[in-house]
Amino acid sequence: MEQKTTVLFVLLFSLASFLSLPIPTTASPPVSAVFAFGDSTVDSGNNNRLPFTLFRSDHPPYGRDLPNHVPSGRFTNGKLSTDFMVSRLGLKDLLPAYRDPRLTDRELLTGVSFASGGSGLDDLTLAVSKATSLGRQLEEFDEALGRMRRTVGEKNSSEIVNNAVFVISVGTNDMVFNLFDLPVTARKIEFSPSGYQDFLLRRLGSFIQNLYQRGARRFQVAGLPPIGCLPMQLTISSIFNGLRRVSVEQQNTDCQAYNTKLQGLIPRLQASLPGSRLAYFDSYNPILDMFNNPSKYGFVQTHKGCCGTGMVELGPLCGELSLTCPDPSKFLFWDSMHPSQAAYKVLADISARTVLPILTA
Repeated sequence: MEQKTTVLFVLLFSLASFLSLPIPTTASPPVSAVFAFGDSTVDSGNNNRLPFTLFRSDHPPYGRDLPNHVPSGRFTNGKLSTDFMVSRLGLKDLLPAYRDPRLTDRELLTGVSFASGGSGLDDLTLAVSKATSLGRQLEEFDEALGRMRRTVGEKNSSEIVNNAVFVISVGTNDMVFNLFDLPVTARKIEFSPSGYQDFLLRRLGSFIQNLYQRGARRFQVAGLPPIGCLPMQLTISSIFNGLRRVSVEQQNTDCQAYNTKLQGLIPRLQASLPGSRLAYFDSYNPILDMFNNPSKYGFVQTHKGCCGTGMVELGPLCGELSLTCPDPSKFLFWDSMHPSQAAYKVLADISARTVLPILTA
């Protein structure tokens, strides 16, 4: 009788212990794909197929540090942040361009970039750059969805999109073309700097809503970098500044104001889009820290790009005959506007620590 009592006690104790365990919550599905939209910071080579744009990088010395050392159309010496992202997620080594004729339907399933160098939120930006608008990028995403459905079916395609990360990086060209670099523009006449920021953010919010309607749920939305620290901006400002190459503080202040508004917009958008997760990616402070504290990141030059003189070379001006620095990893910028692969790696690492946990928790 005593033995039966002991066995019963053990069983009851085990049952009570089991019932007291915390109930596991359902973890978010792993990231299925990465889809990128915006400008040259995430363009993997879509501009290679644009006949009228000056913003192309499908020629040496661009791409010199890619695995095959061949220019792919990325506006840097090697990989972009989105390339490091898909590699870290175990999806693929590089995020391909949607317009790459070699892109297969199977490769499309794990992500692609629709971005276009020179693109922006403002139609007037596109009139100058002749890049692919965000509206057209959205149309190309619709085309991609059709290809995906034909490959894996409606249900599987929807699951891929629902569990993908959508990276949006845009706005720099709008500010440079319409607010900063020309003394008089149509937008300067129409808007104050604050009003123009609001105009751009309305466009951005609408674009995110359009992606959401197509099944997107996870968004990484990049803020503006410190535009006043880009080598091209240092060069332009030096003309009026005794040739001193220093950051343009007013431009940086305007970028900070835009970013503050964007950080306020993101939670409002998320609240209006059930089931969505939106995370702000801060590119401003990391780039500014790299600019001001180069040795912390292994850089020796932050005021000039690696290509040519580093002061004005960009796109066609950074060409096959341009001299380049011997070690781009020591440079914050590759050309007069775009970060080096080393800088993109820093930004990708920060994204992995600060954004992906929010989107995958």
